[in-house]
Amino acid sequence: MGGAYREFIAMITVNATRLLGRMQTMAEIGALPNGGVRRLALTDEDKLARELFIRWCRELNLEVTVDEMGSIFARKRARPRGDSLQPVLLTGSHLDSQPSGGRFDGVLGVLAALEAVEVLIENNINHAYDIEIVSWTNEEGARFAPAMIASGVFAGAFTLEYALDRTDASGTRLGDALKCIGFAGSRSAVYRTDSPESPESPESPSLPSSPSLPSSPVKAYIELHIEQGPILEQAGESIGIVGGVQGIRWYDVTIHGKETHAGPSPMAMRNDPVPVLGALISRLYTMAAGFGDDARITIGELSVQPGSRNTVPGTVQFSVDIRHPLADTLQAMHEQVLEICAGDGIGCTEIWHSPPVHFDAGCVDAVEAAARQLNYAHRRMVSGAGHDAVYVSRVAPTAMIFIPCRDGISHNEAEFARDEHVIAGANVLLATLLKLK
Repeated sequence: MGGAYREFIAMITVNATRLLGRMQTMAEIGALPNGGVRRLALTDEDKLARELFIRWCRELNLEVTVDEMGSIFARKRARPRGDSLQPVLLTGSHLDSQPSGGRFDGVLGVLAALEAVEVLIENNINHAYDIEIVSWTNEEGARFAPAMIASGVFAGAFTLEYALDRTDASGTRLGDALKCIGFAGSRSAVYRTDSPESPESPESPSLPSSPSLPSSPVKAYIELHIEQGPILEQAGESIGIVGGVQGIRWYDVTIHGKETHAGPSPMAMRNDPVPVLGALISRLYTMAAGFGDDARITIGELSVQPGSRNTVPGTVQFSVDIRHPLADTLQAMHEQVLEICAGDGIGCTEIWHSPPVHFDAGCVDAVEAAARQLNYAHRRMVSGAGHDAVYVSRVAPTAMIFIPCRDGISHNEAEFARDEHVIAGANVLLATLLKLK
């Protein structure tokens, strides 16, 4: 009978129609004309998405709680074991999007986790650990920087006070935005791990760490996501087994000049920051190229003030995002960014540092075993993008599952994942949870 039960467990799969239907329904919230979505963190659209997710969870009688950062947790209890701190298998992602984002980024991981839990309920599957679905707040960092801030508070990388005081471009505090949409919760924001030790990955000096608070031990965290790159699609493979995430550093750069009228001011007498901008960006891109194909640099935001077409700008501001999978190389890139931006009238402030991450070998092996069991073509890989799993890996064994996205495009309305890949990813997530259960 034990063998028959194990065979039954190995055969169960997700309900494709239900999962794809929920994905489509969620995509209608904040829908954009070209198929994408705009659900910036803690906006009315985000509120609607959160409420829909909670309604689906409560229909399954899951226990829903919200922490101080507004992250939503929906728990399926295991059979009682008399343990006051019942271990939990954590799985999920996020519902917020970029300003013109796609309908798979983040949402896939949340709704596939919900689907996996529903399959367990339908099939009356026993499991030793509580299973909890999480939707993290402000993963994207598109409205409030830095990114992944709620999972960062969860893991003790940021203090709650620091996170709630982040402001958007209009000056709105994250904490006030949480209250505005009714998602300022009270649940403890930090889980403890079964092991008190976690890898040391210090943030920027201005970001103090907060201690872990007593709560449920995390058995493991598994996150399903689209790859957001072209590797799986080009290789014709369905599943990426993610062994880690490359390091990321963010900067705000300001070039100071002097405002003056565009007409009367001779070119030779101007203090115009725009020519400095061109030379500076060229040097930054040349620097990154010197570190090889694994290095990344992006200038994602650029603005001039006062922003009048007949006024020489007084300041130019832009963001810099650098990435590399090796900590030493990322540090060398960081030092060169600071050196390049050290000229007169140029200010450069690092606002975020997420070091390279290596996921738990046991969790990674469980994902690979699930992909093999289901006969999906797969490969081990490193994530080029940051995810909430980065911070959760500090306090719990963690791994990620990737599926391909068309042309590797993400953070774009054109973002697309084929139905069969969505289902493959959800099936691997379900099988992984069963292996860890």
